[in-house]
Parts: sequence; C-alpha cells; structure tokens
Amino acid sequence: MEAYVNQNIQNGISTIEFFHPAHNSLPGTILAKLVKNIHDAGLNNEVKVIILKSGGERTFCAGASFEELININDAETGKVFFSGFANVINAMRKCPKFIIGRIQGKTVGGGVGIASATDYCMATKLASIKLSELNLGIGPFVVGPAVERKLGLSGMSQIAIDANSFYSADWAKQKGLFAQVYESTEEMDDAIQFFAEHLCTYNPDAMKEMKKVFWRGTEDWDDLLAERAAISGRLVLSDFTKETLKKFK
Repeated sequence: MEAYVNQNIQNGISTIEFFHPAHNSLPGTILAKLVKNIHDAGLNNEVKVIILKSGGERTFCAGASFEELININDAETGKVFFSGFANVINAMRKCPKFIIGRIQGKTVGGGVGIASATDYCMATKLASIKLSELNLGIGPFVVGPAVERKLGLSGMSQIAIDANSFYSADWAKQKGLFAQVYESTEEMDDAIQFFAEHLCTYNPDAMKEMKKVFWRGTEDWDDLLAERAAISGRLVLSDFTKETLKKFK
C-alpha cells in the first residue's frame, strides 16, 4: 500500500488517518498533509471533534522517516525536516477542536510527540512507547515539550535517557499520556466512537475555550520548536548519527 493521509467527516466527527508502509513512519510529505488536514478540520464548522489515527494494526507511528534522515546533508534541510514534526504539534495545539488520539500499537520518537499533542488519548495494551532519538545521536528536542507536558519532566527524561527501552501502555497511562488502555483494538474503537459522539453534544464554544485553557503557557512554541528543529537538524549531520543511520539502513 502507498502512503496516505485521509480525512472523513461524519456526524460532526472528523477522522484523520495517516499511513506509511514503513511502520507508519513520517516523511515530510505526510507531515505536511497532516498539518493541512488538522488545520482544515479546525476551520470546518461541521466538525465538532477530531479523531487522529493511523492505518495498520501493529504500529501507531515509527517516528521520523529513516530514508529522509539518511539523505539530509546540510543543516537547513535538517531543520526543515524536523520542522515538519514541529508544524504538526503546533497545528494540533492551535486547533480549536478537541483531538482524540487512537493509539493501536507501538509508538516511537515523533509518534510519541504526536500522541502527546492530542487532547485525550486512548490506547490498547500493545501501545508501548519509546523515545529512541538519543540512540541515533540526536535527542527528542522537537517533541520534548509536548511529551513533557503530558508525562512531566521526570517521565519524559526517563524515557529520553533510556532510549533503548519500550515503556508499557500501562506506564504511559500512569504518567498521564493515555486516558484509557483497552485489551483490544475493537474495544478501544467502540470507546472512542462513543466518547466522540458524546463530545459532539457539548457546546463547541465551551470546548474551544477549554482548549485554550489547557494549552495555556505554550504560546512560545512556534519559536521554541523551530529552535529545537534547528538543533536536531545540526546533530543529524554528525559523524555519529550518519554512521548509526547506516547501520539501521
């Protein structure tokens, strides 16, 4: 199957789904399409709530596209690539609609950042998380603020430093990333649909104002995440990272 980003709107619920055959990794084109779809859903008066999900069964998101990482040869190109994740996170925080995350499986790196930027996140017991960036010689600089906002500095630093370990969905729930963890995808999907339909009965203006309250203190993230993208864009050029990426390839 080819990579895609689709949006389907039914009964006030916008479902935005992304997919990439390489374990739902995110090249720049997919990141840009996610930004557009989230922005469009936020402006659409027919939409009252958004569900963000990925295709496939095993992996929610494997993070950055290794193919694109390997081909970065200058700092500006690196900054542009990592800014793709910054743009998605900023689009999610600025969107006036609540975004429900559907995390069906393992989530790595940038995927943890996207899950963290949702307003309410549900997962299955298979949805373990890992911040693997330090393994590559980079670090979770762009997604760090979103992850820290959900897990706290202690939780974020723990998984950022222990970059070789997956942490269970139950751990992520205890830390506040996941609101609920379900035994199966079917059980999770039923719960998400019920929850989204219920949110559609609420006052849209009240939800919009609540979202502003929840994201208060992140007004500097346009600049902050751009600065973080520049750090990652510089580090990805290091000999350490280049050699490590070759091994993964």
